[in-house]
Amino acid sequence: QVQLVESGGGSVQAGGSLKLSCAASGFRARAYCMGWFRQIAGKEREGVATFSPAGGTTSYADSVKGRFTITRDYDKNTLTLQMNSLKPDDTAMYYCAAAPYRGTCRGPSVYNNWGQGTQVTVSS
Repeated sequence: QVQLVESGGGSVQAGGSLKLSCAASGFRARAYCMGWFRQIAGKEREGVATFSPAGGTTSYADSVKGRFTITRDYDKNTLTLQMNSLKPDDTAMYYCAAAPYRGTCRGPSVYNNWGQGTQVTVSS
């Protein structure tokens, strides 16, 4: 059974940094896509960053490129998201997600396993 547990959310002022972590279990790490997504109440969930087991390819939303970094530790089966230069627009619930790799790791529709989410609030 796949389990994903996020941690590291919180409140920070604009320009600050946070590091999100996702502890994963129940699946073979090198066979799965993993990603971070975020959602604001009343809006659709959007992709933030993804990590593909195919060569360790990463992808980022345009809004976070150059500020956020996604990393993967296969041995510990963890996923992290380092968020720097945070902006009020980054305020959202952040979710860790995982899915068996089947050619692409982009887009929420790829993912069938989700964590419970961790709140990130950035004040101006």
